[in-house]
Amino acid sequence: MELHLDLVGGLAGDMFVAAMLDLFPDLEPAVQRGIAASGLPSDVACRLVRHDDGVLVGRRFVVERTGGEAAAGPVQAVLHEAGHSHEPHDHHHHHAPGEDRHRPAAARAHHHVAWRQIRDMLAASPLDPPVRAAAIGMFALLADAEGAVHGVDPDAVTFHEVGAWDSIADIVGAAVIVAAVGARRWTVGAVPLGSGRVEMAHGSLPVPAPATARLLTGFAVIDDGVPGERVTPTGAAILRYLCGDAAPVAGARILGRSGVGFGTRCLPGLSNCVRVLAFGDMPASAATDEVAVIEFEIDDASGEELARGLDFIRAHAAVHDAIQAPVFGKKGRMMTHVRVLAEPAALEEIVALCFRETTTIGLRHAVQRRAVLPRQARRVAVGAHAIGVKIVERGDVRTAKAEADDVASVAGHAGRAALRHAAERSALENDA
Repeated sequence: MELHLDLVGGLAGDMFVAAMLDLFPDLEPAVQRGIAASGLPSDVACRLVRHDDGVLVGRRFVVERTGGEAAAGPVQAVLHEAGHSHEPHDHHHHHAPGEDRHRPAAARAHHHVAWRQIRDMLAASPLDPPVRAAAIGMFALLADAEGAVHGVDPDAVTFHEVGAWDSIADIVGAAVIVAAVGARRWTVGAVPLGSGRVEMAHGSLPVPAPATARLLTGFAVIDDGVPGERVTPTGAAILRYLCGDAAPVAGARILGRSGVGFGTRCLPGLSNCVRVLAFGDMPASAATDEVAVIEFEIDDASGEELARGLDFIRAHAAVHDAIQAPVFGKKGRMMTHVRVLAEPAALEEIVALCFRETTTIGLRHAVQRRAVLPRQARRVAVGAHAIGVKIVERGDVRTAKAEADDVASVAGHAGRAALRHAAERSALENDA
């Protein structure tokens, strides 16, 4: 399975979790258990709620403190040791696409937690090893980025907004989902840059924030004219962790389900959501490999000369086929477009062959992925004729195709068609 992130409104940690739980709702209990086991205060709870913004319908992921005299978790213990107050105040800024959950000030605390302390908390937690590894990996990317932009060692980094209990819950929830889904590949479309300023613990910073910009290095970005912070540091760390080494996907894929996760901010004329698209594997009966594609046009050879040259090209053992089609070129001239399919390992040899056997002085070539159904070759006897038949497995259906050359000597279309049908029927019956 491949998962693609479509950042319609942007990305924050809670938006990612919401979209993934909209796609995989059965994982919600696992996320709740993971957050409970992460070392966060025992009164931290999460829930998934349905959301309709009037355009799209999806989910929101809500992390909240239930209050009461709950026992202190490791995060609170760390803060006490560091001498920080737990008097809550609003540490979120109004530009964040998802993490500004519009909670009352009494629901949040402005935490300052060293990265090494969060790492130790997660490492000591009873979370499953793959979940621990993913959560620590995402935080480590954040620490590296923060350290780089502030000129300090990552172990000396102290998180502010990202160190708050709700942001930690978002990352742990994301780690639970990533580990459970086990996607073979993650990809992302163009990342919206946003614009303006954002108020953070370090002061007023440009959008995207410096650490976010560092995490997004190498990603395709787009300015869609919608202002504000579109990708938070948490969202950028998730992208880097999942999609940092993913090259663009080429070739056909099968689109399965999709999920939509919302933030709380309202964007002008745009749904503030992230969409996740799930692509399934090709059917088990279809094998994928690669083929070299060579293309060029001819406008200075006779049909007889070109046909002979293509015969020589087709005769090469590494060539699968060579096709031609009439096209219009410059000045309205009729030309012949030629496409040669060959084994990738023989690409240079076939390129040289095309130059030798045709009048082209330039061509294009590429290696492309293809899907190929399993096939078997049979020869069957129909009367006095021995006819080759290709049998193809198409999932639960088997089809047969007789070789046209083996019936070419029979006069009349009806006679050739009857002979082909008889050969195909015999091949399928004998191969059953």
